[in-house]
Amino acid sequence: MSSSPAVDLRYPIGKLQWSGSNTDADRQQYIQIIADAPARLREAVRGLTPGQLDTPYRPEGWTVRQVIHHLPDSHLNSYVRFKLALTENEPTIKPYDEAAWANTPENQSTPIEVSLALLESLHARWVALLRTLKPEDWARTVRHPERGVMSLDANLAIYAWHSRHHVAHITELRKRNSW
Repeated sequence: MSSSPAVDLRYPIGKLQWSGSNTDADRQQYIQIIADAPARLREAVRGLTPGQLDTPYRPEGWTVRQVIHHLPDSHLNSYVRFKLALTENEPTIKPYDEAAWANTPENQSTPIEVSLALLESLHARWVALLRTLKPEDWARTVRHPERGVMSLDANLAIYAWHSRHHVAHITELRKRNSW
């Protein structure tokens, strides 16, 4: 009798799998995932108590509250990167320390509704931008100091995955804890 492999709680939907290019259908699917992400996050956290919000999604992981605040932090950075790529020739972007951002004091005191509303507004604006891009725009690039040159096509795939990844941290925690 074989046992099933342990699930990696860091990657509940698996690590990003990207072929290196997107078709128009892929792009439309990724844009829809980004469009749906705020509602999926809101649904994932509906009814959670303050104690549940302060529960790490895995041992030594962020709390649900930190994940909620992380999503608009991260996606604001991505939105700006899209705008930079569309308005400058291969701009060098500034990376940021996600863990340090997740531990800033307002992440403990700001109501999650603030970040949920911010994510909704941000995604509405971001999706409006994404839906205007022409095929040649997806090849535009930014230069990441640690990852090298990255196309908007790559960033689209990354952030569609990222949206699903963090919502799954919360939904999988809820399943494991029967919340």
